[in-house]
Amino acid sequence: MTNSNSVTFNYKDFLRNLTHQPGVYRMYDESGDVIYVGKAKDLKKRVSSYFREKVDAVKTQVLVKQIASMDVTVTDTEADALILENSFIKKYRPRYNVLLRDDKSYPYIILTSHEHPRLGFHRGARREKGDYFGPFPNGSAVRESLNLMQKLFPIRQCQDSYYRARTRPCLQYQLKRCLAPCVNKCTDDEYNEQVQLAKHFLNGKNQQVIDELVTKMEQASEALEFEKAARFRDQIAALRKTQERNSVTGAQQELDVIGMARGNGMTTIQMMFIRDNHLQGSRSYFPKVPADTSDEEVLRAFLLQFYLSDNAGRKTPREIILPDTVEPDEVLAQVMGQALNRSVKMQNKVRGERKQYQQLAAKNAVNALESRLNQQSTMNRRTSALQQVLDFGVPIQRMECFDISHTMGQQTVASCVVFDQNGPKKSDYRRYNITGITPGDDYAAMSKALAKRYDKAREQGNIPDILFIDGGKGQLSQAEKYFEDWGSDAPMLIGVAKGESRKPGLETLIMAGSHETIPLSKDASALHLIQHIRDESHRFAITGHRQKRAKVQKTSTLEQIEGIGAKRRQTLLKNLGGLQEVKNASISKLSSVPGISQAMAEKIYYSFRDE
Repeated sequence: MTNSNSVTFNYKDFLRNLTHQPGVYRMYDESGDVIYVGKAKDLKKRVSSYFREKVDAVKTQVLVKQIASMDVTVTDTEADALILENSFIKKYRPRYNVLLRDDKSYPYIILTSHEHPRLGFHRGARREKGDYFGPFPNGSAVRESLNLMQKLFPIRQCQDSYYRARTRPCLQYQLKRCLAPCVNKCTDDEYNEQVQLAKHFLNGKNQQVIDELVTKMEQASEALEFEKAARFRDQIAALRKTQERNSVTGAQQELDVIGMARGNGMTTIQMMFIRDNHLQGSRSYFPKVPADTSDEEVLRAFLLQFYLSDNAGRKTPREIILPDTVEPDEVLAQVMGQALNRSVKMQNKVRGERKQYQQLAAKNAVNALESRLNQQSTMNRRTSALQQVLDFGVPIQRMECFDISHTMGQQTVASCVVFDQNGPKKSDYRRYNITGITPGDDYAAMSKALAKRYDKAREQGNIPDILFIDGGKGQLSQAEKYFEDWGSDAPMLIGVAKGESRKPGLETLIMAGSHETIPLSKDASALHLIQHIRDESHRFAITGHRQKRAKVQKTSTLEQIEGIGAKRRQTLLKNLGGLQEVKNASISKLSSVPGISQAMAEKIYYSFRDE
């Protein structure tokens, strides 16, 4: 049901054959890109509203002028249309729809299903067997919870490779934060007892955990096992202290509270997560919102994308408290209820502690908005100052900075960070692994990194206005050499050399070509911006290098022994219990492994001794 892709959309012909059934409509521009997706209870009535003689909303007027074609998909119910609308928005990312830019999966705590289960941090696909608890609002909330769990329940949190390689208890055992099942310092029953208590605690059954521990303490005391009773007593005290600190005043088992603030073209949505009588955390979101979009439309789009996201792993609560200015959406509540197989209650008129939560969420939304606007204002001021210092004729839209990181020439990584007028644009950050150069040759590394980044930049249209090179004239010369044939397409090149003492404020800015230095005072806004960009580039490069170095260090040295392939390596590790056991094994023990001959055992044995 699509008309020809002409500049002027013949809406009358399109409307003439349009159905009154519920469904989803898509609007396309002249180039065939989807610019807006909407759902309707009555398609004909809803789409007709865009083409009335008098349309007050500026957003609608601008949108209609760009429509070159439209099509619709009919659904059985309005709820089905809502789900399909969300699917299309995620697929097409239309510029006139409200878009939630946070699409990362939420973190969880995992309790694995090993013989001796491990508590750990998890994000992403749930491939590992075990129980998952969450989601949590951010990674720091998970780490904070894991730190607390370690103090309350002596369950291992170490990685499996570390656990398998132990021959004696680690420091966590000495601190009474692990029962050391790796070296049989506890029975399986004692360990599983703590695992079950931890599981109950993570499910919010705090009082049940305390009651069980009280019973165990009394039993141990009656059996004259006073040391064991004292351990239970300390565990009970820690749990009660935690309960007093974290409990909310009421009994809101499962509740999300939403606050919203708007101003200066920006929208903030604040989420507060209450689970099992605990404020699990809060988080601010800054969705992309077209101008003249109503609060109701913003919130509906946010809720749709937030709760029905396939990869986020978010759990829809039984109750959602909306801002007091936004009426509940019954269809959305119905859709979320169907997805959850239970009713979801939405309300904006609340009293008592719910009202306090609602006001707190609104206050946090305002604070987050003001903070973001102040940050943006500072960034705009600094960008304008830099533009003035460099005598840049047009507003600076995009800045990039390169840095090189390595250890003694090994695992060389180049980073490229991107800033625009709003600050760091992390979606455009890139890291490049540099190989095939003389170890420690930073100039060659920079040359390779520039080629990787900019060889196709002109085709892709993402050339920066300014390119900062973290280094002196030598590093800058590599950039000059790379861009010498670019002519007017080349970005402005600036070297950022550290002062002799390498202290902030003593940086020297070197212009390409003339290699003249730019004098800037320590308190200059332009210098602060350059320092921010340079520091972010350095941080990003160091992080990438450390990750690469850690990966190399974790790689089994078995891979470096000639004749040991993947199958033999797995056989060795499986039969002997881990890399550490393979390293410590005698020749006779190695040769007893299926598939390992006497000669191969000797090669493995002496390979580790010659490291």
